[in-house]
Amino acid sequence: MRRTGTNLPKVGQYNRAVVLDQIQLTDGISRVEIAELTGLTPQTVSGIVRRLIGEGIVREDGAAVSNGGKPRTKLRVNAAAGLAVGVHFDPSELSCVVADLLGRPLATRQQPVRPGATPGEVVAAVTGLVDEVLGTAGVDRGRVLGLGLATPGPIDQTLGSLVGPPQLLGWTRVPIKDMLAAATGLPVTLDNDATAAAIGECWAGAGRGVADFAYFFFGAGVGGGLILGHQVYRGGSMNAAEFGHQSVQPGGPACYCGNRGCLERLISPKALVEATGLADYDAVRRAATAGDPLAVAAVEAAAGHLATAVVNVANILDIDLVVLGGHGLRHLEDRFRTAVAEALATRPLARRIRAVRVEVSPLGADAAVVGAAALVLHTTYAPQVSELLSL
Repeated sequence: MRRTGTNLPKVGQYNRAVVLDQIQLTDGISRVEIAELTGLTPQTVSGIVRRLIGEGIVREDGAAVSNGGKPRTKLRVNAAAGLAVGVHFDPSELSCVVADLLGRPLATRQQPVRPGATPGEVVAAVTGLVDEVLGTAGVDRGRVLGLGLATPGPIDQTLGSLVGPPQLLGWTRVPIKDMLAAATGLPVTLDNDATAAAIGECWAGAGRGVADFAYFFFGAGVGGGLILGHQVYRGGSMNAAEFGHQSVQPGGPACYCGNRGCLERLISPKALVEATGLADYDAVRRAATAGDPLAVAAVEAAAGHLATAVVNVANILDIDLVVLGGHGLRHLEDRFRTAVAEALATRPLARRIRAVRVEVSPLGADAAVVGAAALVLHTTYAPQVSELLSL
């Protein structure tokens, strides 16, 4: 296929997003500094900033000290200018949040999901939660930019459908995006929960300003998200970064995906419960924290498998940062992070050139739901190379 050029309106929209991105990343930045960082001319930056201020998205806030001459006015995002609702649909729980333009939660709600719940029941429950969070936050629905939905994959992004998630029996090509948009009256952005969490890290977490990083998401299973060149990498089917389905134990136990020895099959909550014989995952975590030898051994083995998977990703993608997050990581963060940090310091091929950092997500157990809200903000405001380039 012949590649064509871009039209000027798209260039203007992209430049606007680049300027806003710099303001969002910085706690106060001047027009001159934006021009220096982006390579745009001062005149272009001034024009864009003037329009952003006129739209109420950006505000002037104080003055920066300059090296002589006129003080430079600082620019900041007006956090109240845009609001987004985020929903994380985990097979066992629904979480809902309303967040401001900086990704800061204003109100949250959780609700268990009935085992075997139908798509219609889940959509009705989500609609109720959305009404609750908006009411709690005192938010006028007209100020909401949209609703971001983070779900287990795989997802057909073109149709906005869930395509047979392994943990949701009977959910075959469910048009969840259209169903939820009709029920709530809000535009819906749909994505894999791990990718949503990675976008949340870009917007309000450890990935702010990082060009290349991998996000390992721990929920009922193990998922992943990839940010490469400041852009979300999705792959050909839009389902890239299934880190949980790397084979890290040759000849290991069979996984539902058809592979053997998958990371998820070895370190998921279900796997650790099976390995210890304890009642549930909370019992595993409590026992490991208390120093129970069987639980500690199971968790350390899981951390070792995770470290192998992370090193594989670091070697293949040459990333700058690995982020570990999700509600399934709770109370095991230090053990997993330590194992991964040791592996990244000693095993990647490029370790003598620069070390790959590893961080536990500051968003913690809320990574996916905050990421779901960030889906809306990211789609609306972040610079998208895919939009700039016309094929």
